[in-house]
Amino acid sequence: MSQDQRTESAPGGAASEGEREALLQIEGLRTWFHTEEGIAKAVDGVTYTVRKGETLGVVGESGCGKSVTALSVMQLVPTPPGKFEGGRILFRGEDLLEKDLEEMQKIRGNDIAMIFQEPMSALNPVYTVGDQIMETVMLHQGLDKVAARERAIEMLKRVGIPSPEQRVDEYPHQLSGGMRQRVMIAIAMACDPALLIADEPTTALDVTIQAQILNLMRELQEQEGMSMLLITHDLGVVAETAHHVAVMYAGKVVEYSEVNELFARPHHPYTIGLFRSLPDLASEGERLNTIPGIVPSAFNFPSGCRFRTRCPIATERCAAEEPPLVPLEEGAEHTVACHHLKEALEL
Repeated sequence: MSQDQRTESAPGGAASEGEREALLQIEGLRTWFHTEEGIAKAVDGVTYTVRKGETLGVVGESGCGKSVTALSVMQLVPTPPGKFEGGRILFRGEDLLEKDLEEMQKIRGNDIAMIFQEPMSALNPVYTVGDQIMETVMLHQGLDKVAARERAIEMLKRVGIPSPEQRVDEYPHQLSGGMRQRVMIAIAMACDPALLIADEPTTALDVTIQAQILNLMRELQEQEGMSMLLITHDLGVVAETAHHVAVMYAGKVVEYSEVNELFARPHHPYTIGLFRSLPDLASEGERLNTIPGIVPSAFNFPSGCRFRTRCPIATERCAAEEPPLVPLEEGAEHTVACHHLKEALEL
């Protein structure tokens, strides 16, 4: 995908930073896991904002803390071994970390819904898909079985599943992977949530079905005006779907920007490495660029900058000092955590 194509396809017509109110604000969140091996600092100081009616794309390799951050928002982190060590998760101005189980049960599936990575394991195999949609609306909206069934059929039709009156009585194993993912979206959207968290919603699907699911999610977002937190490792998905992007590495956000700005001017060496590793159809026969090494273990992150062990421009300062996430210029929304921005731009 060329730069021009990325710019045209990205939803760059969104309101500016100050024009949209924040729906979800994560501030300095720390979610650690206390195990016999030690403390795994899976999420260690994450800060980002999801605005009303917009999509925030969260990108990074596996093991960077993207999914644990989302599970923290839903308070679905198993405790123990998980424990919230600091920070706040503000949803409509209220800290979710201060709410008890009963209060969170009223929010989950109703105000905040989540689509999980693998629909086959996320759906209950012993209940029909209709029953699983009905359970949500009966719990949160107080509908009786007849009204809930009508709502389930309506949702299946809305997400593009053919013959919804028949499919509502079928079990997950009777549906294809793409249709199961549509059912997951139907369950998540059944109560018209203000925030939809989509954790790698297209990972297990083929390319054609991926495009259909992403188009469906965009259409539903536009119709309902909801916000979306999209977790993915696919920069192409981010370019076509997100308004803002948070790049995560080793439990932290290392770069945050409006999507077109990030694609035009990535600044962090890790972000630049991600872009350089994208395949280029014009470079037939050439080897793909890679980022050397792997994401460090959450049990033993490097001192200072956590990317320094894989960074081509790391210095002694990078080992001694952890770079803060700061604006590129005063008042800018594009923020980066790197000591050597000038050198990074020369990579």
